[in-house]
Amino acid sequence: MRTPENSADLIAAEDVLLFANAAITATGQREFRSGALDQQLSLDFLHTYVRVNYRRVYAACLALDINDHNAARIVLGLLETAGEASAEERRTEGRLIAARLARMPPQRVYRLFGEVRRAGVNNRRTRAIMRDWLAARPDLGHDAVKYRSGVKTAARHIHLRCAGEAAEVGAFLFRPGKLPRYEHPLLDAWRRAHYEQGAVAELPFTVAEGFAARHGMKRETFLKRAAPRMTRLERLRTQAAFQRTDVDLTVMPLTRLALYVLALPFEQRAARRTELTGALRTAARRAAGRHAGSWGRVHAVLDDSFSSSGSGQKRRRPLAVALACHHLLEALAAPGAYRGLWTSGRGDALLVRPWGPTPLGMRVLDALEPGPGGAAPDRLVIVSDGWDNAPAGLAGEVLRVWRARLDPGWRTAVVHVNPVYDADGFDVRRLAAGVPTAGIRDAEDLPALVEIARFAEGRTGAAELHAYLDRRVALFLGERDTEKETENETENETEKGTMS
Repeated sequence: MRTPENSADLIAAEDVLLFANAAITATGQREFRSGALDQQLSLDFLHTYVRVNYRRVYAACLALDINDHNAARIVLGLLETAGEASAEERRTEGRLIAARLARMPPQRVYRLFGEVRRAGVNNRRTRAIMRDWLAARPDLGHDAVKYRSGVKTAARHIHLRCAGEAAEVGAFLFRPGKLPRYEHPLLDAWRRAHYEQGAVAELPFTVAEGFAARHGMKRETFLKRAAPRMTRLERLRTQAAFQRTDVDLTVMPLTRLALYVLALPFEQRAARRTELTGALRTAARRAAGRHAGSWGRVHAVLDDSFSSSGSGQKRRRPLAVALACHHLLEALAAPGAYRGLWTSGRGDALLVRPWGPTPLGMRVLDALEPGPGGAAPDRLVIVSDGWDNAPAGLAGEVLRVWRARLDPGWRTAVVHVNPVYDADGFDVRRLAAGVPTAGIRDAEDLPALVEIARFAEGRTGAAELHAYLDRRVALFLGERDTEKETENETENETEKGTMS
């Protein structure tokens, strides 16, 4: 029987896991079964609830694999309520905020600085954080051209003194047209691009697009000239229009590559089967890293039902996560010991499409069948939004009976990763109470998320969860030897026989 203290610890652990799942999956955008407003209201409540009741954990979540949307919200929440924290908490929060901002895309950070200004947060610590981040930028002149309004807003908010090499940037932002020319090549290219087509190709791609339209340049001509200055993602987005043949898909992140593959027509997928499959497997091996081949026999149930089509704002995102996880799990499993089952019954992963109901229960039954040699899988991974509807609830019942009657010794570790946030439930939808569930946004985070999911099994308490968060914070801030810590965690994982 649980004591009140144990019950309180259990509730705290559940609250933390609930928020972690939301911070990983939810972006405030429309999902298949809920609108954007529902998502935003649900996130507003969770952020306020966790920040007020578990501020230390709220800040520690910056060290987890949460998405940038929620990381920015945490940073803003911590800065707005700095008066509620102790001096020690503020020091730790400042270091976490600085470390997280250094890992975020610059456009996200500039957008966050705009929100900080609109919120009226302008204390000394906030100005110092913003000033240090701007000082660490490799080329402020590049930022001034590409993110002009963001740099201008940040500079105004912290009263940035543009002296020395930054004097030109200050003149560019606040006194445009005053200097006849700029020493910084990008600033001068921006000046010349107003009347000279040749200067357009010298600018960052997103800025050059506007000047190209102003000059009436043909799209194909513009793309040829701009190609050397494009980023990898910009090359990928323009590949279809430009008919590029020199884009190296193998360097793309796994989940983003899966999104690209699913956006192609079936005919192109079939015609480029060798290229696309090879790129996906290369990206998966890179994402698996040191875990490659270490997960033993792995069976997976992958959701390609109609709800995996996502929404207008997140088109095919759930299906892309499932496709990426399919290839990643193949890399994580022992050679020849992986089996992936799609809910539609399709056998060709490259040609999957969102279609039909979600018969998770039937696929879980198939996945639990012994593989070659009569051995049960070491791990069963389910990638789904959790809406088991053909028939409803069968997957949860199958897993309950399996665990209670056929596998009470936990020989097969089961985990459910869900790419869709359920706004009504303030969490990702679960299949059954005894099945550990974690939210997922990018397949690359799967090994780390499986470790978080084990805390939802009910066999660990708040103390273990807080210890795990402390380790993640220490690693995030560079306070521990990453390789040694990784080796120790791997040894502990083997000894405990968990999914971590």
